[in-house]
Amino acid sequence: MEDYERILLIKSDVFIFKIPPKTTNRAHRAADWKLDAPDWTGRLRLVAKGKECILKLEDKMTGQLFGKCPVDKYPGIALESVSDSSRYFVIRLQDDNGRNAFIGIGF
Repeated sequence: MEDYERILLIKSDVFIFKIPPKTTNRAHRAADWKLDAPDWTGRLRLVAKGKECILKLEDKMTGQLFGKCPVDKYPGIALESVSDSSRYFVIRLQDDNGRNAFIGIGF
């Protein structure tokens, strides 16, 4: 029997930011991002299917997928908090070919 997809959380407004690359071992800081000008806004859905947990970023109106972040544990490489805020995080988007991109997300 195939597993069904369960929605664990929906956030209707999330803000996505391009983040500068890390130059030191210091944690990411949201103050280094352009917080007044997000690069994308949309909806976040946290879904579970079987033993997988996936954070999906989607267009609010059409539901078109912007990106997805498989979450295996927290804290981990897929989801990191920033050092200067409890509302901003760094997530690792991953496509079906295994390519990764790190972006900032805020609520």
